[in-house]
Amino acid sequence: MNLSFFIAKRYLISKKSTNAINIISWISIVAITITTAALVIVLSAMNGLTSVVADLYHAMEPDLKITPVNSKYIYNQKSISDKLIAINGIKGISYSIEENALVKLDDKQAVITVKGVDHEFKSLTHFDTLIIDGKYILSRGQQNYGIFGRGIAYKLGLNVNDIVSPISIYAPKRGKIESFNPEDAFNRLSISPAGIFTLNDDFDFKFVLIDLKAAQQLFNCPNGFSSIELTVSDNDLLDGIQHQLQEKLGPSFQVKNRYQLNDVLFKTLKTEKLWTFLILAFILIIATFNIIGALTMLIIEKKKDIQTLYSLGASQTLIRAIFMQEGILITSVGALSGLFLGLSICLIQQNFHIVTFDEQSIIPYYPIKMQVNDFIWILILVLTIGFLAAIYPVRVFTKNNLIHSNR
Repeated sequence: MNLSFFIAKRYLISKKSTNAINIISWISIVAITITTAALVIVLSAMNGLTSVVADLYHAMEPDLKITPVNSKYIYNQKSISDKLIAINGIKGISYSIEENALVKLDDKQAVITVKGVDHEFKSLTHFDTLIIDGKYILSRGQQNYGIFGRGIAYKLGLNVNDIVSPISIYAPKRGKIESFNPEDAFNRLSISPAGIFTLNDDFDFKFVLIDLKAAQQLFNCPNGFSSIELTVSDNDLLDGIQHQLQEKLGPSFQVKNRYQLNDVLFKTLKTEKLWTFLILAFILIIATFNIIGALTMLIIEKKKDIQTLYSLGASQTLIRAIFMQEGILITSVGALSGLFLGLSICLIQQNFHIVTFDEQSIIPYYPIKMQVNDFIWILILVLTIGFLAAIYPVRVFTKNNLIHSNR
């Protein structure tokens, strides 16, 4: 066993003549343990929230979305489909249209975004899990149905059980229209309410889902669509598939994943996680001040030991290594204990759901998602701060004691 480590270990566990040194040493370990555990718990909780948000958006957004850059609609469906099918890992393909329109029910109206989707959309996104009232029906026979965001339904005073009151969606006709009747300038689509969905205000006050063919009729673009939505068989292949798609389709198309489609939201969550990490790291720095006090008092107490070791031929480097390893041992014990404590609390929350939300929340309990990278970065941070905190007292006070011993 390394001599400096052996002596440092003995100093850590042995009883000191001054009880305050023991107390300060254990306070240092406990402070580092609690702060490290807090880092693990908070970062895992933020990972859980990000994962939940991503899953919620998956009910509305696909894994990948292809949109044209220089045009409004895509018409060459077969040639694009052949390129998509040739790429391994693509599980499902859906074609859709997104356009602004006006919806009217009796004397109430609202500007909305109509999303026309095909039959594959449901299996790609699990959108039906968002429906809080009614059912997922887009067409039945000759009748068209719509699924309304909760905010739009509230504005219109919508009742999914009311099949008598007609709901009309208006979209401007293409080209120049010469008519004295203003309604001639608009295409009109009559639909019945099938369901109401909710995700968040950005979607609830914006979208109405209808069948793709009905949307093509409304916007006067037969066989056209504005986006292609894809799902992949394995999320680990997502980046590679996205790169292949962009290469095959060229600069005329833009390929984005679910995170890029909502980049502001996910960048905000990342920034919050970073700042939380930095704030807790600052608290950790304050906690490691106890190490400075503990090492300072220990060096003063072991003054005679230092002089004895120096007289026996121990170098200044060996003596400093003893107390540096003492500081690293205090930090390591606190860091490993904190990681174990944080891991235990996270596992308890994952399995027993101790912290819960009220019944109106989208998720019933606080989500936790642990990542190996977080544990590695936390351990590196704690050990680095502990090492830096030990340098000053070890270099200054061991040097002073050696100077005094030579006099």
